[in-house]
Amino acid sequence: MGLFDDLSRFLETRLEEFLRNNPHLELQALEEQLREQQEDTLRLIADLQRQEKKLQTEILDTAQEIQRWHARLDKAKAANRLDLAQAAQEREAALLRQGNQRWGQMQGCKERIAKSKELYRQIQVRLQEVRVKATETTKAQANPNPNQNDRRSDTKGWNQSSNYSSGSQSDPLEEQFKRWETDEEIEKLKRNMGR
Repeated sequence: MGLFDDLSRFLETRLEEFLRNNPHLELQALEEQLREQQEDTLRLIADLQRQEKKLQTEILDTAQEIQRWHARLDKAKAANRLDLAQAAQEREAALLRQGNQRWGQMQGCKERIAKSKELYRQIQVRLQEVRVKATETTKAQANPNPNQNDRRSDTKGWNQSSNYSSGSQSDPLEEQFKRWETDEEIEKLKRNMGR
C-alpha cells in the first residue's frame, strides 16, 4: 500500500501544482466536480424518493393487514374463541410495531430528501459562482498577453479526452520519447566509453 500511497500523493501534488499554474483549468476542474456532485445528488434524491414511495406502499399494506387482524380479533372475541383472539391480538401488535418502524423509516427518508434537496441548491449556487468566475477569467485571457498564449499551449492537452495507458504501443508521442531517451542513453554511453 505504501507504493500506491506515494504514487497517489505524487499525482495529487503534480495536479495541484498544475492547476495553481493554470487557474482557468482549476475553475474548469472545480466546475466538473460540482456537476458530478450535482448528478450524484440528483441520483440520491431519486433513490430516496423511490425508497419513500416503497415505504408508503408498505405502510398502507401493513395498515390493511392491521384492519384485517383487528376484525378477526373482534370476531374471535364475539365467538368466545379466546385462543384465536389472543393470537390475533399478538399478530395485530406485531403489525402495529412493523408499521411504526416503517413510519419512522419513511420520516427519516423524508428528512434525507429535504437535506439532499438543500445540498442540491447549494451546489447549484456554487456552480453558478464558479461559472461566473470562469467567464471573468476567460474575458481576462482574451486580452493579449504574451504569457497567456504560452499558458494556453501548455494546457492544450487538458481539454482533450484521452485513453492513454502507460506503455501503450500505439501512442506516437510515447514512441518519440522512447527514441529520444534511447538516443540520450547511447550518447551517454559513448561519452563514458571515450574517457
